[in-house]
Amino acid sequence: MYALVDANSFYASCEQIFRPELRDKPVIVLSNNDGCIVARSRAAKALNIPDLQPYFKIKSLLAKHQVHVFSSNYELYADLSSRVVAVLEEFTPQLEVYSIDESFLSLDGFSVDWRDYGLQIKQRLWRDIRMPVCVGMGQTKTLAKLANHIAKKSAKLQGVCILETVDDWHAVFKKLPVNKVWGVGARLAKRLHRLDIYSVYDLKIANAKHIRRQFGVTLERTVAELNGERCMNVDTQPGHKKQIYSTRSFGQKIQQLSDLQQAISQYASTAAVKLRKQKSVVKTIVVFIQTSRFIDDAYSNTITIALPYPTNNSCTIIAAAKQGVAQLYRPGLAYAKAGIGLVELDDAGSTQLNFFNHYQSAKSLKLMAVVDQLNHQQQQIFFASSGIDPFWQMQRQMKSPSYTTSLQQIPVIKIT
Repeated sequence: MYALVDANSFYASCEQIFRPELRDKPVIVLSNNDGCIVARSRAAKALNIPDLQPYFKIKSLLAKHQVHVFSSNYELYADLSSRVVAVLEEFTPQLEVYSIDESFLSLDGFSVDWRDYGLQIKQRLWRDIRMPVCVGMGQTKTLAKLANHIAKKSAKLQGVCILETVDDWHAVFKKLPVNKVWGVGARLAKRLHRLDIYSVYDLKIANAKHIRRQFGVTLERTVAELNGERCMNVDTQPGHKKQIYSTRSFGQKIQQLSDLQQAISQYASTAAVKLRKQKSVVKTIVVFIQTSRFIDDAYSNTITIALPYPTNNSCTIIAAAKQGVAQLYRPGLAYAKAGIGLVELDDAGSTQLNFFNHYQSAKSLKLMAVVDQLNHQQQQIFFASSGIDPFWQMQRQMKSPSYTTSLQQIPVIKIT
């Protein structure tokens, strides 16, 4: 049996943990630079607050309904996500962190009452973290994902759905549109409609070989998984990323080259941390800058830079990125976005050395290890090329405190 544990409106729920007076109130969370709505609490959804809408367009609607608005607090969300995972690891020896708010658990070999075990997971996460979740269980990952969707929609299930005997759920499957199946998006659903496949049940009973001819092996495996045939295992050690990107839109437009180089230095440093975390090195980077797309004579350009040798040293990557920006820069323009991509990666432990070329020194490796260790819980040091207090930083005017990652912002309880 597999289980999928998915946090309910994760970003919004994170904001409510340290503000218990907001737990039954409408809460939304905005994207970068307070742009669009990316998370809504249950109460906000009940008010028909639209998702992925620009904040400025519905600001008056939010004020009318007294909706509590927060900027994205990524540091808080990442920390709470790791705490959720730590609890889930106590319920299984095999866990796959699928996303910041979802994890698959392998329960093979367990001899338990599945519903009771699901309720234990749900209650434990609420008790220890105050994180509301739903639990879906099935013989395959696709069924577990579908069970989780059903658990979220049915109040009778109390947040736990078990798809153990799949044929018993055919009546429910007939009511669910086919795009509720994991991996079936709106575009694929339209193609399936041409074959009179409209519901989850229609896809489940479809001819798998015909599906393969029409749509490929991936959807054929989905059909098999809907029928209880396991085609995907829980991946406890996800593969390394083949490319790593760090990009941001600026809080304010940038005109000076020095400011652009500060921004790209910060993004390069972020990407380098991710590179070292997966124990990789990079040989080639891509740098881009662009103005707003909605102006006359919009400008966007990209440059590819080969590094002198495979490295995960932030200093080397930053230096190359700054040179790239200098070549792309055109004076007199107001830049809205920049980014860096680490696009040719190798495993750090199997890099081929060349007698005639330089390579990353042991001293450099130790330096980066010390930097990462110091910044493990909270950033203690940073590269001066990133700037001290840059004006272009992402706007987060309604950001909540860093309750769990800053000593200065730890919640204080007063007893009178």
